[in-house]
Parts: sequence; C-alpha cells; structure tokens
Amino acid sequence: MTETAFYILLSLTEPRHGYGIIKHVEEISSGRIRLGSGTIYGTLTKMQKDGVITVFADAERKTVYEITDSGKELITAEIERLKELHGNALKYEGEFL
Repeated sequence: MTETAFYILLSLTEPRHGYGIIKHVEEISSGRIRLGSGTIYGTLTKMQKDGVITVFADAERKTVYEITDSGKELITAEIERLKELHGNALKYEGEFL
C-alpha cells in the first residue's frame, strides 16, 4: 500500500470529502504530507473501483467518501504489517549504528 493510500484510508475514520481528507492528512502527518488534488482524486477513484471506499453522500458539489468493510480489513492488515516493520526496525537498528 502506498503512503498516500494509507493516509487516505486512515482519514476515513469518519466520512470526509476530498478537501477534508487533504487537510486531515496534513494535520496527522504534522504537515509532512500535502496531497495534491490530482493525487487524491486519482487515488479515491481507484479505491472506489476496488471497493475499498464508497460514496457516502453527494451534495452541494462535494462528494463525501466513507470506508467500506473491505477497506477496514485492508487498513487493519496494513496497520499490523507496519507494527511488525516498526518492531523489527527497533530491534535491529543498533546493528547499523
């Protein structure tokens, strides 16, 4: 999973529109990640085709997205993978110092 996809899914703990996702990702990454509109909407379209997210509401020219059950399984598996990665990084980092 790309970092962009990871942060988009992580932002969908509640339904959000594209700009809301952009601002949330920027906030939780302490400004390190600033998603461009082309990046986010391209990724949202792919995620929607893959059944990871769905449209929650479409009103006032804003499409609001929510995560699907399949998306929740995907982000949970990715979080577990990252925990293992983090644990191994901490375990072996001293070998490179």
